[in-house]
Amino acid sequence: MSPFKWLFIKGLPNKKISNFFLWDGHLARPINWGNQMPTPQNWIIYLLKYPTQLKLFRVKQKCDGFTLVELLVGIVIATLVITPLLGFMINIMTTDRQEQAKARTEQEIKAALDYIARDLQQAIYIYDADGINAIRKQLPRYDSKSNYFPVLVFWKRQFISDGLLVSSSKQRDDTFVYSLVAYYLITESNPIWSKAARIGRFQISNGYEATETNDEKIQRDNGFQMFHLQVSGNLKSKMNQWAKKSGEPYTQDIVPLVDYIDQTVINNNTNPVPSSCTIGQQVPRFSGNDDAVATSNVRTRGFYVCVDSENVVAEVYLRSNALGRLQNTNINFNGSNKTYFPQASTRVQGNRFLFTN
Repeated sequence: MSPFKWLFIKGLPNKKISNFFLWDGHLARPINWGNQMPTPQNWIIYLLKYPTQLKLFRVKQKCDGFTLVELLVGIVIATLVITPLLGFMINIMTTDRQEQAKARTEQEIKAALDYIARDLQQAIYIYDADGINAIRKQLPRYDSKSNYFPVLVFWKRQFISDGLLVSSSKQRDDTFVYSLVAYYLITESNPIWSKAARIGRFQISNGYEATETNDEKIQRDNGFQMFHLQVSGNLKSKMNQWAKKSGEPYTQDIVPLVDYIDQTVINNNTNPVPSSCTIGQQVPRFSGNDDAVATSNVRTRGFYVCVDSENVVAEVYLRSNALGRLQNTNINFNGSNKTYFPQASTRVQGNRFLFTN
């Protein structure tokens, strides 16, 4: 007997259905059985008599996979390809973060410089290095001078609109008030701020009513005392004799203005002393003695000024530290990373409105 074969039929409308039967979801027709067409009963007999023939109809599925060697080779190749790409991406991301930090730091020091310039425009007298040395003990934080150094100190005359009460009908008139302002370079370690330095601002003001009141907006700040021009000497010597109000501790704080200021200590190689001023004196002086010279902890080019007290002119120099935004170590200035230490400067003329007689 020839092997039993199956012919899978699709769409045979002219065939008799009795010649076919359903096998595994298909119409099937057995053929070539003793050169004669079997009857439906023969189909059943054949399946019972020759059950081993069913294995011919099984579909063999081949299961392929990777060997361990192939997997190891693939991993090695992937590592060789991905590692440089990953390093390239990390380098791009790091550079992008550094550029963003640099741009943000540049914006902040420009904003701080603009603020200081507007403040200085109201100045009537600016202390030079000798002047700061003379009044240093009268200013706050003298006991912490290694970390708090007053770089820019001046008197200003501030306009107050409708500040003065002139009659019982509560009519008011414009007036002005004198204030002493000091900008500090602060290098004190503080977890709130960065590992770089920062600039802080201190101000005390006079009151502007005929009598002292409890109104915080118009009363005199604790420790404030006007300078005296009736004493002997020139204007510089008179202003250098100023002293705070005796017995009144300051209640005003040194308020941070801007962070991420460079505090790299001055040295002869990578961070030399800045050039001499074209006007007046430099503060800090970076040479000599006393409080006109910053101590070793604040002896830096991050914030310094050149002052002409007689003409009420100041040149302000700032250098910020963008690396301080990204890391806590290796943030000192040197020739190779100077691009991340943006600098800015400005020259300001005060209003010089001061009667000396």
